[in-house]
Amino acid sequence: MKRMFAVIGCGVLLAGSAWAAPKSITLNVPGMTCPACPITIKKTLMKQPGVTAVNVVYAKKELVVKFDDAKTNPAAIMKSTASVGFPSQIAK
Repeated sequence: MKRMFAVIGCGVLLAGSAWAAPKSITLNVPGMTCPACPITIKKTLMKQPGVTAVNVVYAKKELVVKFDDAKTNPAAIMKSTASVGFPSQIAK
């Protein structure tokens, strides 16, 4: 009986990560003023755990970031852009 509960408990813990859903967020980055800015931002974000893709639209000063919501969140992503000199906010 104890073994059955242990197996069920492990299954529940492993299934928790399956509930995480891929998400995306669009951010405005008004400080993106030169062609090198997107490179810096993208490199920084791709190092962050949970970020799976970054699409930079330089002409709009905008980022679309895809991420695993079990590993990161919009606040952490915005903190990363700010840490390299590019404060961002969620696009409306």
